Amino acid sequence: MRPATSLLVLAALAAMPLAPASAQSGSEPHVSLDLNALQPSEGGCRFTFVVANVLATPIERAAFEVALFDKAGVVDRLTVLDFRSLPAGKTKVSRFDLKGVDCAGVGRVLINDATECSGSGTAPDACLAMLKTRSTSGVEFGR
Repeated sequence: MRPATSLLVLAALAAMPLAPASAQSGSEPHVSLDLNALQPSEGGCRFTFVVANVLATPIERAAFEVALFDKAGVVDRLTVLDFRSLPAGKTKVSRFDLKGVDCAGVGRVLINDATECSGSGTAPDACLAMLKTRSTSGVEFGR
């Protein structure tokens, strides 16, 4: 790129209005839950989640009822995972060791319900209504 062209490009970029980070990324308020990894642990399976509160308010306590399906699609168990506090704008990693679960036998993980979603200014249904799920673990995950 020629120097004169570079200056024109820089001037055009400088003239663009600045938008908040959330608007730049096109991200609306939500709670993000990523099933990041499953690893064998002593007597069971360790589930690792990356969770982010992209809401404007902190969540003092978030807990989800989770259904584990085997490879044949049969529900193996229901359990509640307590993610505790989720500060606004914060991403954190949470691990849960589930005894008696064979990681290789897990075919699907489903968020069945939000059993707890509380915080000053946080709607009680926000954790489920504004939940976005994904999996980077290779196991199907959703709601």
